[in-house]
Amino acid sequence: MGSKHDLNRRDFFRAAAVTGGAVLGAGVLTSPSPVEARAEKRYQEGVSPWPLVLNTSTIRPASLEEKIRVTAEAGWDGIEPWINELNTYEEGGGDLKELGAQIREMGLYIPNIIGLWDAMPATEDAFKESLKVTRERMRQCAAVGSIHVAAIPAPDRPDFDLAYGAKQYKELLKIGREEYGIKVAFEFVGFMKGVHRFGQACAVALDANDRDACLIMDTFHLFRGGSGFEGLSKVQGSLFANFHWNDVPGDVPREEQGDEHRLYPGDGTLPLTQVLQDLKATGYDKALSLEIFNRKYWEQPAEQVARDGLQKMRECVAAAEV
Repeated sequence: MGSKHDLNRRDFFRAAAVTGGAVLGAGVLTSPSPVEARAEKRYQEGVSPWPLVLNTSTIRPASLEEKIRVTAEAGWDGIEPWINELNTYEEGGGDLKELGAQIREMGLYIPNIIGLWDAMPATEDAFKESLKVTRERMRQCAAVGSIHVAAIPAPDRPDFDLAYGAKQYKELLKIGREEYGIKVAFEFVGFMKGVHRFGQACAVALDANDRDACLIMDTFHLFRGGSGFEGLSKVQGSLFANFHWNDVPGDVPREEQGDEHRLYPGDGTLPLTQVLQDLKATGYDKALSLEIFNRKYWEQPAEQVARDGLQKMRECVAAAEV
């Protein structure tokens, strides 16, 4: 299984060279052939056009090392940790660069880490003060080899200024890119008082006026915040850095649902088949990351949840026939 995942990971990063728009060969820059232009990377033995990733919140409680092992053995393409796990690992004497190398050797990659908490306070002075902690978190995420780090619009406040948020996000993008070689993605949260809708998040990302601006998406937050899913078809997939995947129950009012209500995809009421078909049409080609905080799942062995979760993800994608 290790060799299969090593191949998946190599292919994943090689895809950037294949899909670039031109191929350098024999010293001449040429356009790809029609066959090359139509070529599509597939994952999970061809089941999915997107790499399937396990967010570590899904298999609590366990150490980060245990979560990595379980994720690799279950057959996932990648893993999405949380910043507190990197803190704990370093505080215990661990080296994040070495850990990142181990993750890659196990055939996994890290699309994103959550994240930059309290990185977007209300005032300029508070923002400048927050950058010390924010930079340290960027360093940790870059050290372990993550492609993105998520910036959450917090401290949460009902009067969050979208224009000022765009200014802050632009600065975070610049710092991440120039100082740490990592891309900062903006993530909206459906139950926040401030930025909790897709349109608000788009305003922050687009008004940052930066080509690297992108969003962390989440089926739960699209539902919980009231945005719904029809707007996804109106944008290009390049706007999305990562897509958290989950389902919700139909017997709890939307406004009363919390993270603990998340379910395996296909076990709830969300229109996931249509969402996947719309995502495919936008050209989105990054990860689907299973992110669940269900206490019932936490009571089960992590190995079982990792296996069950991957099976549910594969079934969900297969049902969409993409």
